[in-house]
Amino acid sequence: MPDPLSPPSRRVLETAARKGVTIEIVTFPESTHTADEAARAVGAELGQIVKSLVFVAPRDEGRLEPFVVLVAGPDRVNVAQLAAVLGEPGVRRATAKEASALTGFVIGGIPPFGHERPIRVVMDPGLGRHETVWAAAGTQNAVFPVSPGTLRMLANATVAPIADVSAPAEGGAPAEGNAPAGQPVRIGERVRATGSLGGA
Repeated sequence: MPDPLSPPSRRVLETAARKGVTIEIVTFPESTHTADEAARAVGAELGQIVKSLVFVAPRDEGRLEPFVVLVAGPDRVNVAQLAAVLGEPGVRRATAKEASALTGFVIGGIPPFGHERPIRVVMDPGLGRHETVWAAAGTQNAVFPVSPGTLRMLANATVAPIADVSAPAEGGAPAEGNAPAGQPVRIGERVRATGSLGGA
């Protein structure tokens, strides 16, 4: 039977498996880009949707150091607080092209872990308000449920308050924040990881 997972989603699944965690990836017949659409699709609250946002800081010779920031669906990132946590006063939001190039995933599907290179991850504690949250699984039509504690471990994330609590809710905010708006989706096929790396 052919593997129903795309290579990017398989990479996310295998990264979790290497840490001893079995995740279930849910795919959709159409792409989903916004936290609001993702919440409706999986039957979750907006606050249960993980936005994986890519930020960058300048390095020598024009290079950029990427960072992945995890916040709940309704929340905005307070860039000043993030800069203080990272010790990077020059940090800024990555462009869509930069985010894709630096993580190895397409815009709209950037996951919290499984990137092509080691990337420092910062997770807002607001995600801990729920027993289960939903994060992108490597493509524009795949997500997976996970507990906040397991997510922190899988992403090797630093937990720090970086969400701007005074910001209004963003019902239409991208689930992966460097992505454009998408279309409504329906729940499609469910694929469960086996925990085996298949020789990887």
